Amino acid sequence: MEWDRPMAWEVTGRVELGAGRVSTFVDETVLTPSGEVMNRQFLTHPGAVAVVCWDEERDAIAVVRQYRHPVRMELVEIPAGLLDLAGEPFVAAAQRELAEEAELAADRWEVLVDICSTPGACEESLRIFLARGPHPVSRPEGFVLEGEEAHMSAAWVGRTELVDAVLAGRCQSPSLVSGVLALETARLAGRLDALRPADAPWPIRDRRG
Repeated sequence: MEWDRPMAWEVTGRVELGAGRVSTFVDETVLTPSGEVMNRQFLTHPGAVAVVCWDEERDAIAVVRQYRHPVRMELVEIPAGLLDLAGEPFVAAAQRELAEEAELAADRWEVLVDICSTPGACEESLRIFLARGPHPVSRPEGFVLEGEEAHMSAAWVGRTELVDAVLAGRCQSPSLVSGVLALETARLAGRLDALRPADAPWPIRDRRG
């Protein structure tokens, strides 16, 4: 089996259709290997990290409730954020987001799963970490909750309760769904001690150069 592999078809044109605070909407003209020309519109994205923070003693996962305006829903999510600080290591970004959103730190960090959240429409790549041995911390100095985050709440939810909610369609956040089910898969397969280290290579990010 050949897994995901780097590939880039030739881009012969690029037009910016609109620019926002985080993403730009672009239209690229692409030459296919068979010589056809096609246009594809998508959003640029800086990438993101998310954290499944698991308290093994009480078998609970830290979640936040956050309003998401595009879907007009308050979603149950795991702490997450953009890779918007140049040069910041991926795990450091995840640790920062966990402290900012849930006021937590953790003793043990590993990579749980990497995903492309919407590869047909957005270039976002997302790394989800597993954090264990949680303990309370203060939010980073100078950090101020704004916008949706100012109305966000944090809680601990039982792991099995979250799995049930995902499979019943009651939780729909892609980072939470991917992270919770990846944890459950690793746990049931006895692979928790075989997860990648927190600083494991992330090839799709390396290619952004």
